[in-house]
Amino acid sequence: MADLGDLTAFVAVARAGGFRDAARAGGGSASSLSEAVSRLEARLGVRLLNRTTRSVAPTEAGARLLDRLGPALGEVEAALDVVNGFRDRPAGTLRLNVPVSAARLVLPRLVPPFLAAYPDICLEIIAEDSFVDMLAAGCDAGIRYDERLEQDMIAIPIGPRHQRFATAASPAYLDRRGRPEHPRDLLDHACLLGRFRSRAMTAWEFVRDGEVVKVEPTGPLIVSTGTATDLAVEAAIAGCGIVSLFEDWLQPYFDSGVLEPVLEPWWERFSGPFLYYPGRRYLPAPLRAFIDFTSSMRWD
Repeated sequence: MADLGDLTAFVAVARAGGFRDAARAGGGSASSLSEAVSRLEARLGVRLLNRTTRSVAPTEAGARLLDRLGPALGEVEAALDVVNGFRDRPAGTLRLNVPVSAARLVLPRLVPPFLAAYPDICLEIIAEDSFVDMLAAGCDAGIRYDERLEQDMIAIPIGPRHQRFATAASPAYLDRRGRPEHPRDLLDHACLLGRFRSRAMTAWEFVRDGEVVKVEPTGPLIVSTGTATDLAVEAAIAGCGIVSLFEDWLQPYFDSGVLEPVLEPWWERFSGPFLYYPGRRYLPAPLRAFIDFTSSMRWD
């Protein structure tokens, strides 16, 4: 019989596509995962993973084993987690994959009272704006907006039900360059832009009275979306140009007066984020507790 830990290590590496990514997702080490997979291959007498310097991929035998092991290990985890139902309080680790905006705008209101209510749960937040496979990344659930939700997932609202994208600049910049009256006026302004990890840059979209206007402005600064967004905000405060971001992100700067709303009647309104997770029969106790806690929150 193969060791259960070795089987789990193989599944983690195969799903992540590499030892380092699997170790990063699971909190272990790449060397220990490599040893576990090698031990499993030696015991079975067959190669399960093709290894190159750039990637790791299952062999035909590995792919067939992965197809059967995935559901089986899921049932084992669910069976063990049933014991959690006999505890006074759920325990364990809950891993969430969330965009940086959710980590900043949604979770601060939710996480402190949740941790206070469930002191035996360790909540791990992986914040990034790249589009990743939440399960392959070793996470139990994630937060996304509806246009980026994966199929076959259950999704429940989390956070404010409606949000807006806002544009803003410092009063000094607007006094110097003028205040735009129409979105197309932005083409004559210095704009502070964001680029996704995929290298894509999206147009700025505005809506008013049924009219939709998309513009592709240019400017002196491009930052990585999410991870370097604060730099764009600071540049806007310093008078370098106009920034486009979540209204809730910019609201403290509006309140203090260091930034001034731009084209507010044109700000696009959209639905808020969702907590999503696999629609399997049994859910880990920490995730069930988080779902129940989230559902009881009032946001608007």
